[in-house]
Amino acid sequence: MPSRSPDTTDQASDLSAYAALLRTLNRELNRTTLDFAHQHGLHTTDIHALAVIMDSSASSGGPVTPSHLREELGLTSGAITACLDRLERSGHVSRVRDTADRRVVHLVYNPDARALAREYFSPLARATETARSRFTPEQLTTIADFLRGLNAELAAAHEPQA
Repeated sequence: MPSRSPDTTDQASDLSAYAALLRTLNRELNRTTLDFAHQHGLHTTDIHALAVIMDSSASSGGPVTPSHLREELGLTSGAITACLDRLERSGHVSRVRDTADRRVVHLVYNPDARALAREYFSPLARATETARSRFTPEQLTTIADFLRGLNAELAAAHEPQA
């Protein structure tokens, strides 16, 4: 369990300290993500699309459609088409027609591309596990609750105001 110094305790109640920690986390994640994108000839948008597709299948949210991806990323239909064209050309994603309704297209993260990403991001996974191992299960539950709550608040900020 991590020990708390007086500085850490003060930071726990300081919004600007949280903001700085979140910006640092964002920079570190972006550095890794953008390097992967650059090495594989992808755009930042492509990486965000892959994450939506991966997270949807991991959470049993079912297959992602281009329209769902457009809504999630807040892009135009044309931008989503260009993104999917790049991802398909690079072998990361396949468009698969629904067997019951051939008008519906599902986006599938190809297994070889998924394995490539898993290998590339394995240092990030190891770092995450190392950091997680420093906390008790109760603390991890609190951290996960905080992250879910923050994500919900940030998403709500992007919803149209009534």
